[in-house]
Amino acid sequence: MSRDRSSAKAPTPAIVLVGFMGAGKTTGARMIANVLRERMVDTDKRIEQEVGTTIPAYFRKHGEPAFRAVEERIALELLAQADGGVIALGGGTVQSEKVQQALERHTVVWLHVSLETAWRRAKRSDRPLARDRGSFAALFRQRAALYERLADVVLPEVDRQLLTSSVPVIRQVPDAKGATLLWAHTPGGGYPVWVRPGLLRDLPPWPLPEGSRRIGVTDEQVAEHHAGRVPELSALVEFPAGEAYKTLETCERVWAALIEQGVTRSDHVVAIGGGVVGDLAGFVASTFQRGVPVVQVPTTLVAQVDSAYGGKTGVDLPAAKNYVGAYHQPAAVMVDPDVLGTLPREELAAGYAEVVKTALIAGGALWDHVASGASVDPLTITRCARTKLQVVADDERDGGRRQVLNLGHTIGHAIETVTDYRRYRHGEAVGLGLLAALQLSGQDALRAQVGELLAAVGLPTRMDGAIDVDAVHEATTRDKKRLGDKPVPFVVVRAPGDVRYGQQLASRDVRAAIAALAP
Repeated sequence: MSRDRSSAKAPTPAIVLVGFMGAGKTTGARMIANVLRERMVDTDKRIEQEVGTTIPAYFRKHGEPAFRAVEERIALELLAQADGGVIALGGGTVQSEKVQQALERHTVVWLHVSLETAWRRAKRSDRPLARDRGSFAALFRQRAALYERLADVVLPEVDRQLLTSSVPVIRQVPDAKGATLLWAHTPGGGYPVWVRPGLLRDLPPWPLPEGSRRIGVTDEQVAEHHAGRVPELSALVEFPAGEAYKTLETCERVWAALIEQGVTRSDHVVAIGGGVVGDLAGFVASTFQRGVPVVQVPTTLVAQVDSAYGGKTGVDLPAAKNYVGAYHQPAAVMVDPDVLGTLPREELAAGYAEVVKTALIAGGALWDHVASGASVDPLTITRCARTKLQVVADDERDGGRRQVLNLGHTIGHAIETVTDYRRYRHGEAVGLGLLAALQLSGQDALRAQVGELLAAVGLPTRMDGAIDVDAVHEATTRDKKRLGDKPVPFVVVRAPGDVRYGQQLASRDVRAAIAALAP
């Protein structure tokens, strides 16, 4: 959403909360106002004061058009008069084009809420638009498109009182020159994810204190294209590119370089690169002097839609992928879709597999866009990031729902392992794993559709004939998700947006799904 911040005499933008019924806008607005020690106004309360009755009663007596007219007038008055402060808008207020225009000078915060949560909270209320599940769901989808278009900030669905650490960063949005702020919630307080084409040309406020030195870590290929885009690097540590170098030996080289640079815990690592760089640099940061901060600057599609978020770091062992690692949440993630322009076609295609995976998990507008065969644009990247961040907010350490993010990865990782990480890019292996997972899900039509999407961008839909099916099958049994003596659990798809984790599947079915990938 564009902003005109040119006039120094302009009033301070208000923080305006939008969202669907049951999103917790009043609670969220009160929390933000308390942190900022500023005034909070709830438009629904103001409407009820003016009309002298409750909104449902006024709605029933006078009808929706009359209510919307009052709602629009009061919202426009509050937005025009605002000089700072916090405003909670009614869920449908943003349908007004005049209100949309008035929001342009303010910071719009979308409080995300799932359809299931919204319906659970609203169905027993006296809200006139919450009487029928079908019409409620249709309205939810319609409004979501509006909130998404208007939002400068997206906050995940968690207890709104847990988002206090986001408030100082939300205040920085007017200085971010049009960047979208996605807030990543973690038990430790969360971190900002900034998304904007051209972001690295004009970075938002850096998330760490002045005086904390920026130590770049990247690979030799990325260094050539992007290392110079990150300003004020005190040092740059490079290592050879490729999954084959995501090892403890490479970590030792990077640790030694940090020692040579005199890095302390008051400094921080900047991981500039794709999934390999992000995983390795994050692991180095998590272990060096028992932990220094890391800022992720993802430069590949797979990193921008998936691996840069959530705090999983690690390296490979010869026996299996990502067997040594740690959870180490970044201090921030800086996402500039423009940097993808330097990627070769094969690398973009590899990242597309993670886009398809994420769309299958999310369903809804993201799946509709991807299933249409449309190109990956900045909005697609933002939607993928939002999906990943919400899943991690629900489950940081793979105790439950986060396991859905492993869709396609168990067999994909096994293929990478038996080929010594040299035959396929990570995304290429994940694409094959997705096809196997959809066969295991009994989703033949969806498997065919996904196969067409993958093939359209040049991704393989069959394994190399030299790959041994039994070796891949055996490698799945060593997957790090296996617990005790139980078989490794799989993720299956009931439908786009309905993905189930923790599924124990027969060994013969797993082998058959792998064999179906053979030429």
